Amino acid sequence: MKVLVINAGSSSLKYQLIDMENESVLAKGNCERIGVDGLITHKTSDGRAVSHNTPFPTHKEAFMEVVKILTEGEGKVIDSVKEISAVGHRVLHGSEVYKTSTLVTDKVIEDIFSFSELGPLHNPPQATAMKACQEVFGKETPMVAIFDTSFHQTMPPKAYMFGVPYEYYEKYSIRRYGFHGTSHRFVSGRYGQLHGSIEGTRIITCHLGNGSSISAIKDGKVVDTSMGFTPLDGFIMGTRSGGIDPSVVTYIMNKEGLTPDQMSDLMNKKSGFLG
Repeated sequence: MKVLVINAGSSSLKYQLIDMENESVLAKGNCERIGVDGLITHKTSDGRAVSHNTPFPTHKEAFMEVVKILTEGEGKVIDSVKEISAVGHRVLHGSEVYKTSTLVTDKVIEDIFSFSELGPLHNPPQATAMKACQEVFGKETPMVAIFDTSFHQTMPPKAYMFGVPYEYYEKYSIRRYGFHGTSHRFVSGRYGQLHGSIEGTRIITCHLGNGSSISAIKDGKVVDTSMGFTPLDGFIMGTRSGGIDPSVVTYIMNKEGLTPDQMSDLMNKKSGFLG
């Protein structure tokens, strides 16, 4: 059984083709600079490496190039996409609707698009990649959406509610969601495997990278996490500010004459350790 795993970012599409019988990676790669000039890098388990520039106007074209490189030419590892039994998609935001990994349907794709206000950089390309998969594999090949936010849905209200008028939670779903859930789930689950059980444990899990987060996990369930409404919250990161006094935001905007989009860009891409 072979499974294709897709992680679509704002301007990239990473992939791995995994042989589940021996849990080995047959090939992996990345489509970069989607919407600009386009570059795909591809490596196979036997050491072959392929890299070339090709235009990717959208994530759909990037996915089609992934299918091509897996089945043709120097990077070929399978004869046909029919050898792929299932596809897994990492999805940034599932709002409060999706509390676990979910089989992809047309309704699920529509929902992922509808959550774009909560994940504007990631949800649209991830839904686009799913549509492209449907075109290639048809709807008979199972696809699963794995949401970054779902593992944190066990948090109690005292952990996820913000100190703003409750009507904004009711109208706009403003709350703490938490991110990197797939990573936190794996780490806590691995601890349970190594120590015999996850029951009766209290664990702090850390996802450390250019974007980082920490979660508090009790009996295998998240009770609190550092990231909030977006992945901007928490502690200082590579280019993200992390949690700061909210008044700093309005103060800088007034002093510098910045728009909300400009301020968001500053806090997400020009702050943190870079700043």
